[in-house]
Amino acid sequence: MKKILHIISDSNIGGAGRYLLTYLENCDTTKYDVGVVIPTDSKLREEIEKLGFAYYEVDNLAEKSFDVKCVKSLKSLFKLIKPDIIHAHACLSARIAGKLCSIKAIFYTRHSVFPQSKKLTNPVGKTINGIIGGGLCDGIIAVADAARQNLLETGISDKKIRVIYNGVNPLVKKTEEEKRQIREEFGFSNDEKIVAIIARLEEVKGHEYFIDSAKIVADSGINARFVIAGTGSREEHLKEYAKLHNVENVEFLGFVKNVDLLENIMDVQANASFGTEAASLSLLEGMSIGVPAVVSDFGGNPELIKNDVNGFVVPKKNALELANALIKVLSDEQLYEKLSKGAINEFNSRFTAKIMTDNMEKYYSDVVEGR
Repeated sequence: MKKILHIISDSNIGGAGRYLLTYLENCDTTKYDVGVVIPTDSKLREEIEKLGFAYYEVDNLAEKSFDVKCVKSLKSLFKLIKPDIIHAHACLSARIAGKLCSIKAIFYTRHSVFPQSKKLTNPVGKTINGIIGGGLCDGIIAVADAARQNLLETGISDKKIRVIYNGVNPLVKKTEEEKRQIREEFGFSNDEKIVAIIARLEEVKGHEYFIDSAKIVADSGINARFVIAGTGSREEHLKEYAKLHNVENVEFLGFVKNVDLLENIMDVQANASFGTEAASLSLLEGMSIGVPAVVSDFGGNPELIKNDVNGFVVPKKNALELANALIKVLSDEQLYEKLSKGAINEFNSRFTAKIMTDNMEKYYSDVVEGR
């Protein structure tokens, strides 16, 4: 049995944390002895305890990719536990400590897509980063091909990268009566369509374009509530933006604890991101119960959503195109049914938690055995 340690720097449960928890729920414990290294007092601790996995808390790990003290702590921990494999989640400290301890196989996952610094993309920077960044690991998981391209821009060898799409456990689909009750709890009527965007309230998520599209859809005569779920630094700005532009069919829900309830009652999910998006977990969750999506053409979005199959892809930063696609989906019942079935088919064939976990563990095996 191979011993694996996952190292994550998140204090809260974000996308990387949910990714890790999904892996823990589905990993093959007959082949792998899995443990997790987390920052002291991370909110992940309680969830890992519930799943019954060993965890180790380390100071100076929280929200940092690199910290000298953290490297020393991880080095001591690795020498004590003697893992065969370590898997870092955007944690450079773990990769350095792993090399210093001569760990057999070191992996890390690239969870996002973002503009790269010119220091890393010019010829000299690419060469240096390719040697150092590539040399600190034996395998890199890119959660979308867009993330892979992001790595290639900085000199990382394609031979080190394998695209393994995010996967999620399917949501439990609610009955029509349950949906009616959930709508009442949220304060939504049964005769209005629900279009939701589930994302941090940060600039790159494109909420302004979502708000602008809400007004266009309302002006078309469609009775739709545009719901914004999430918190972030731009919450007050976005509320003022909606008020200033007289957009009355937008509602801010803030942090939604049981987001699966919202996902069960939304008719369409929107994603207007123009930065960081690789393989949205909320898009996959909606897909699992047949919710079509309209998404921007940024990052990994076009890899998840296919035009006229499970939704539509529109140009980023374009409220009119976003609105037109939403109008098309919301006003054509036959098309909606087709997209809904397509969403479930795409999910079952490409994005289940089991598919992701099996692919990850095959990658572990391939690298350890030199394939």
